[in-house]
Amino acid sequence: MTDRLMLLDTASLYFRAFYGVPDSVAGADGRPINAARGLLDMIAKLVALYEPTHLIACWDDDWRPQWRVDLIPSYKAHRVAEEIVAAPDVEVVPDPLEHQLPAIRDELHALRIPVVGVAHHEADDVIGTYATISTIPVDVVTGDRDLFQLIDDDRDVRVIYTGRGMSNLEVHTGHTTTEKYGITPSQYADFAVLRGDPSDGLPGVAGIGEKTATTLLARYGTLAGIIDAAESDERLSAGVRAKILEAADYLAVAPRVVAVVRDLEVPVGITDARITRPDAAVVASVAEKWGLGASLTRATDALAARS
Repeated sequence: MTDRLMLLDTASLYFRAFYGVPDSVAGADGRPINAARGLLDMIAKLVALYEPTHLIACWDDDWRPQWRVDLIPSYKAHRVAEEIVAAPDVEVVPDPLEHQLPAIRDELHALRIPVVGVAHHEADDVIGTYATISTIPVDVVTGDRDLFQLIDDDRDVRVIYTGRGMSNLEVHTGHTTTEKYGITPSQYADFAVLRGDPSDGLPGVAGIGEKTATTLLARYGTLAGIIDAAESDERLSAGVRAKILEAADYLAVAPRVVAVVRDLEVPVGITDARITRPDAAVVASVAEKWGLGASLTRATDALAARS
């Protein structure tokens, strides 16, 4: 059995489950349990398809770190629960999903999947750290394209992209990233900075879309190279030069916001994340407590087959 580490962008997955599984799926108390069950079915499918030997559920201990907001105040600002005055950085999470978060933590514990978050950092940063320090191949499971910056063919770090749904999973490598976007994974963060991302509140450079960003990176290699060209390369059109120079303040800080942190002190070692057979009694107790039914059984069976 070849070792392979799977890193789950947990919130990305349970949000997708919440909106993808009918809320008529109820737990023992009659309240929706769709996100928790949907996440279990995702885990069962991912483990069966990609056969990891190690598995970590990466968690947002801080979904909107202040240090990123200090650099770009609009960062994820549209996701803040505006009506909450005392805690302005509380993320908008539907009540039926908020209720399920303890169940999600319980089911991951029952499956012996370590849940890892780090204070003042997002799950992306936890993923970035593990992908960087891992000495075994890595699969990052996410619906966030910004994590394409972690892809590394030499070290066999791939992204299993869920953005088109669990029935249309895409495995992204360096080759597929270049084929699809015309850039390398190492250029992806600069690409994201240039084009912006409304879902994260990143404005991008006004007037620079994906096509222009790709063309500029193909010609100049990096964001720093593009900025240098805007200041000195007369071959660059006046319009593009003006757009880059007008965005100088944004471009000075955005790369730090977009780049995932890769050197956190994580509390769980990769060797401690090896998949082991879940304890049947714990699984049964959690299944009964939350009404997780066959979904927890399927996930348990998938993990047991890899232990």
